[in-house]
This record gives sequence, structure tokens and C-alpha cells, in this order.
Amino acid sequence: MKRVLLKLSGEALAGEKKMGFDEPTVTEVARQVKELVDGGTQVGIVIGGGNFWRGRDSDSIDRTKADQIGMLATVMNCIYVSEIFRSQGMKTQVMTPFACGAFTELFSKDRTMECFEKGMVVFFAGGTGHPYFSTDTGTVLRAVEIEAEGILLAKAVDGVYDSDPKTNPAAKKYQEVSIEKVIEKKLAVVDLTASIMCMENKMPMYVFGLNQENSIVKAISGPFTGTRVTV
Repeated sequence: MKRVLLKLSGEALAGEKKMGFDEPTVTEVARQVKELVDGGTQVGIVIGGGNFWRGRDSDSIDRTKADQIGMLATVMNCIYVSEIFRSQGMKTQVMTPFACGAFTELFSKDRTMECFEKGMVVFFAGGTGHPYFSTDTGTVLRAVEIEAEGILLAKAVDGVYDSDPKTNPAAKKYQEVSIEKVIEKKLAVVDLTASIMCMENKMPMYVFGLNQENSIVKAISGPFTGTRVTV
């Protein structure tokens, strides 16, 4: 694939600590992404904010304000991870849908394409810039806008199952599943809004475990052992 959008879980980047960052984990992600970039793949990245903030767990904060805090958590994540990427020899740019002073650059498709042509990794922070939209939705939105060939979903689990493998030892893993079936059976690959956007815009997803060896590279060059969500 020439251009992909990689979605990273904030919790996954925290490792066993569950909060903050686990630098060895982030450095390993950087190594794999550098291998993709060196091979000619253009990479955009969205990172969740769950290692800092999960506003939906609190009933005492207004939903709009909670979502705004979550957006800022993703900005912190992207700035940190982009610096680790730079330490590994890559050029990066962090973009947001709202002004963050000199910390980030305002998102535009034209500017993104310029960065890709220069071999840069582009981080899309701040979600959609609006409350009530998750980073899942922000991921699909950016993937469609930049005309990515697919979304790489690096998660804590190694694919899509017919039920929760944490609570059901007999859960069956799909090697391939249609986005229509994901929506029908509420398989929770991404949230419903993001799933419908994938279906309407024919955006495939590749779901795999971040902690599996070389899993990001294998999602592009194989052998892929996760789940392909077809459109």
C-alpha cells in the first residue's frame, strides 16, 4: 500500500503501566514505521488519549468539556510520539483541527500531501475538533480525506472476535469479516459512526495486536495474522 492511516491506542502505548508512556513500546512502533517509510509507504497516524483521560467514565463533568480534555490528551500523545520518531531518524509533523499556538500546524489536505511527498510521518491530533466524535471517527475521517488505501488498527487484542475473548475463552477470531457484518453484529471494531463512514467510503481496515512481533510491518508486507475488515 502506498498510503495508510495507522491508529494507535493510547493505552497500548502506556504498556503495563496503563497510564502515561512506555518508551520502549513507542520506540518499537517508531522502528516499524520507519521500515514502512523507508520502503516507500506514506504513513499518517492517529493516537487515542486513553492513557491520560477517559472522560466518559465521569458523570460529574459536562460531556463537551470531557471530550475537549480528551482532544488535548491526543495532542500530548502525538507530540511525544512524534519526538520519539524523530529520535529514530524520521521527519514528522503534528496537525490539529484547531489552533494550538506553535505546538502544531492546522490540518489541511494540501499541506499533508506536501509532507508525505517529503517523506514525513504526519500525526493527526485533536480528533475531529468537535465533541461527541471519538478518535475512531477522527481516524476514518482523516483516512478518507488523505485518500489512504486502508486503516491499520493496532489494538490490545490480535484481531476481531465474535465475542469478547477476555470473557469468553471459546470466542472465534475472524480472518476476514465484512464491515456490514461488523455493524450488524456490533463487533465493536470501531464505534458505529466510524463503521458507517468506512462502509460509505469503502475504507478497509486491518486489525491486529500491537504487541505481536513486527505486527505493523506485517500488516503491509505480510504474513498478516490479524483480521481484515472488507468493504
